Amino acid sequence: MNKKNELKKGIHWVGGIDWDLRDFHGYLTQRGSTYNAYLVLDKKVVLIDTVKHYLFDEMLDRIREVIDPAKINYILSNHVEMDHSGSIPKILEYAPNASVITSTQGEKGLRRHFKKDWDFHVVKSGDSLNIGRRTLKFVHTPMVHWPDNMVTYVPEEKILFSNDAFGQHIASSERFVDEMGWDIVEEEAAKYYGNIVMPYGDQVQTALKVVSGLDIEMICPSHGLIWRSLIPEIVQRYDQWSKYETEKKAVIVYDSMWGSTKKMAQMLDKGLSDAGVERTLRNLKTNHISDVITDILRSRLVLVGSPTLNNGMLPSVGELLTYLKGLRPRDRVGFAFGSFGWGGQAVGEIKKIFTELKWKVPEKSVNLKFIPEEKELDFVREVGNQLGEYILKQE
Repeated sequence: MNKKNELKKGIHWVGGIDWDLRDFHGYLTQRGSTYNAYLVLDKKVVLIDTVKHYLFDEMLDRIREVIDPAKINYILSNHVEMDHSGSIPKILEYAPNASVITSTQGEKGLRRHFKKDWDFHVVKSGDSLNIGRRTLKFVHTPMVHWPDNMVTYVPEEKILFSNDAFGQHIASSERFVDEMGWDIVEEEAAKYYGNIVMPYGDQVQTALKVVSGLDIEMICPSHGLIWRSLIPEIVQRYDQWSKYETEKKAVIVYDSMWGSTKKMAQMLDKGLSDAGVERTLRNLKTNHISDVITDILRSRLVLVGSPTLNNGMLPSVGELLTYLKGLRPRDRVGFAFGSFGWGGQAVGEIKKIFTELKWKVPEKSVNLKFIPEEKELDFVREVGNQLGEYILKQE
């Protein structure tokens, strides 16, 4: 038995490490990921979530290090998505007498996914299940980030099995946040929140109110490292992010054909620097949209630039804005800029997205023809300075 994987006596991590994962439905995962599953040994044996189907053998080996899988009484599915439920059919071949615990929406989703009539044990929010000296308490957290989501709390151990909440995409032989360090894990937790959970801030706030009433010593998410320290810090981050609170920072995102829009981006950067604003400059030729979203999660001011191609924006900018519309960040300040040869429609299309997102747009856009002149670039720098002063004055 690998003692490193025993989180508390009788509670084991038995998940899979996906070292090679680099794309999670459009989200760039440079550090890979883990699919976390947990085995609880009591009078009744419970497997909490499973792993993506191709890591089943890895999970099975870890279970066998602890117990014969045939002794599993319950398979607890906190979330239907296939990276967590994908190995349920396979583990049931080794634990044929196990019941599947899930929410009402979870049962519907699992039936739809797998077309199987398993022995379902459906639980409502607030229900409890005694498994011996421990109790499993179930709390539904719908739309964090699917309708079926729930979390499971074990009061005797003060452990919250939080499913996708508080997770990160990190492949690691370490199991705990403190073994890797706050800076890396917080960065990946922010990216995870920004790219997956951000549209559901109101639902996260509701879930946090429930979680705040629990005595928690450990948070075990479905991806990444486990929180046995820094729990107040990550809960505070989730509270901040789910209220759409931002820092007085700016991110300039752009793509360029012949360099004119790039020059404008650089002058906006200088103007923001003149105002004393911390900022990030992201060229979409070299930065993935999922990393840009992490900047937008934290930034009050978002500047987006594109030249006009045919009668619209460059595809890379269109991809970012389409992705952004789905994530629906609130309470930002937007600014559109770009260059053109004859049409000039790109800037208007960018502003339209800002309007749909209900962002503030305090400055008129800047749209320059062909190669900017020095006086025009000086003007762009001044606009950057004005935008910087504007956000610094905000509460």
